[in-house]
Amino acid sequence: MPAFVFFILVIATACRNNREAHTTWSVYRGDVGSTGYSTLDEITPENVDQLEVAWTYHTGDAREENRSAIQCNPIIVNGKMYVTSPQLKLIALDPGTGKELWKFDPFMNSEATGVNRGVTYWEKGTDKRIFFSAGPHLYALNADNGGLIPTFGVAGRIDLRDGLGRDPGTLAVWATSPGIIFGDLLIQGTALGEGYDAAPGFVRAYDAATGKIAWTFHTIPQPGEYGYETWDKDAYTQVGGTNSWAGMSLDEKRGLVFVPTGSPAFDFYGGNRKGENLFGNCLIALDAKTGTRKWHHQLVHHDLWDYDLPAPPTLVTLHKDGKDIDAVAQVTKMGMVFLFERESGEPVYPIEERPVPKSDLMAEETWPTQPFPVKPLPFVRHTYTENDITDISPASHDFVKAKITGARMGSIYTPPSTDGVVQFPGTRGGAEWGGASFDPETGVLYVNANEIPLLIKMKAMEMSGGQLLASAGEKVYTLNNCTMCHGADRAGTGVFPSLQNLAKRKTEDEIRSLLKTGRGQMPTFPNISATDKDALIAFLFDKKDAAPKPANTPSQSTTYRYVHDGWNALTDQEGYPGVKPPWGTLNAIDLNTGDRLWQVPLGEYPELIKKGIPPTGTQNLGGTMVTASGLVFVGATRDEKFRAFNKKTGKMVWEYKLPAGGYATPATYSINGKQYIVIAAGGGGKVGSPSGDAYVAFALKK
Repeated sequence: MPAFVFFILVIATACRNNREAHTTWSVYRGDVGSTGYSTLDEITPENVDQLEVAWTYHTGDAREENRSAIQCNPIIVNGKMYVTSPQLKLIALDPGTGKELWKFDPFMNSEATGVNRGVTYWEKGTDKRIFFSAGPHLYALNADNGGLIPTFGVAGRIDLRDGLGRDPGTLAVWATSPGIIFGDLLIQGTALGEGYDAAPGFVRAYDAATGKIAWTFHTIPQPGEYGYETWDKDAYTQVGGTNSWAGMSLDEKRGLVFVPTGSPAFDFYGGNRKGENLFGNCLIALDAKTGTRKWHHQLVHHDLWDYDLPAPPTLVTLHKDGKDIDAVAQVTKMGMVFLFERESGEPVYPIEERPVPKSDLMAEETWPTQPFPVKPLPFVRHTYTENDITDISPASHDFVKAKITGARMGSIYTPPSTDGVVQFPGTRGGAEWGGASFDPETGVLYVNANEIPLLIKMKAMEMSGGQLLASAGEKVYTLNNCTMCHGADRAGTGVFPSLQNLAKRKTEDEIRSLLKTGRGQMPTFPNISATDKDALIAFLFDKKDAAPKPANTPSQSTTYRYVHDGWNALTDQEGYPGVKPPWGTLNAIDLNTGDRLWQVPLGEYPELIKKGIPPTGTQNLGGTMVTASGLVFVGATRDEKFRAFNKKTGKMVWEYKLPAGGYATPATYSINGKQYIVIAAGGGGKVGSPSGDAYVAFALKK
């Protein structure tokens, strides 16, 4: 065979293999690189208006009273579609008809807690398994029939609280996002509480056959480990967080797993964790086989804003300076895109350390600078001043202006304060857990974003001799961070209910049961002892506390811990965001040049459009999917619509009103040459729209 013919065949085979890698959706977010990309091309910008519902499956277990949600990105593998329900049941469906094949209920019809964003598939020979997390456990099930694998862990499950170096019975640990498979290893992150007593967020790899821990990476370094000096010397025994809750990405060829981490706990005050705090808010490249650190970059130093890395990084190949670069792209809540070469960790575009304001909270030591990529430019705004107050009506403007009187405004990284701070962007993005999708043929990244400010106000809590000067019940309420959802004054925040006058709505036994089991968005609290539960319930029911607030003694100096009054979105009198639109956007960014190609509002309020206000965008939770045929699909919006956009222009070319909000990432697949697109319509959750229980699949009309 002539050499040039052989060369052409090699190139053709490589191109075909690259395209074939994106014809299935067998992994969370499409593939191990988390690209959210498909080469399936039956559905195009020219015929997308011919999409119709092919089938709908109802799980039957939505719970409106606790704002149940579905955030699952389905996977299609082993001839089945695997999904999860609002009550965290694992279900196998026929992907062509939506018919239920089998169902597994880890809670045995009791109340579930938390959310699940997807599952993981592994096979070796005839051994085919689905790994699925619910509560503190990770389950291994037979992928064909849903039976537990008895040889995995203990009777088919492992406890995610084990192996963290602290008493498992006192830890709140679970997993919202699926792990990732490398060979016979399941690499798994966890979600945690965010209070002062949070568990540490170590990343662990488990033997996929047995469930035994194969390696552990300490995201809070232990003595003698790299990064230990970036904390107070005893912090590793006390501080939690720095967990990888959002999912990971994998470069199988290089054997690298890319791990995004969240902030150390407590999220908004770091006087008890002085230093840069590695590996909080980092993108870390680990040897997938051993867990050894290869490189890392910290994207927020000493986080005081809950700016977790919110999504799996995206593996990309871009063309810059005449060469192809295999890179990893990390989108952030701050609305930035950080790009690093996969092998070396070198930034693709320069990153500048810029000065940021100092905190005035006692004992807080703000890190003096924060990293900003020179390119791409941020895809959300980074400042909030009086000129940015909403202008949708004079009444809205005046209401918000009065609401923030006395609060601090300004640039991103303005630290929390007892005066109140308008945090912009807020803790839900910028980018959120839906992440980005990437078109490898053009080098364009697509990401949906929020631009909704928060109004955060800190409250000082006196301490003496290391003890909080508060009644026993208030101490439990404060240190377990009930304040973050229900407010320091128990008045509730946003979609989280008020706990004032609780005795008129609940009994003490109901609250005691809820603390034990959790429900919906509320986790369990295994760290609260029986005595402390009694004290907490006395506090919540406004009864006399058996252990009143102690007095400070002159011999002991007073120190402080701080809590905040909850994740309060800054809104006007009608609940609309308190900043000039847009409030939600879809963005296309050319990674080859670092330029933003287009930005369009994502979502709308019909009642505002009727008043002549252009589309504003809405809060959005859930990710995008991009196809080779020229389309970007996304649900995510508060208006409960599922949309398709022309990926070149940003023009919306199709929309469909779902039975509930599509706060999840869609998937696409093909059966017998017919392309389907499926999305969960579960509503509820932090958006607070009505809850639903549907998976809706679409295909072209016959």
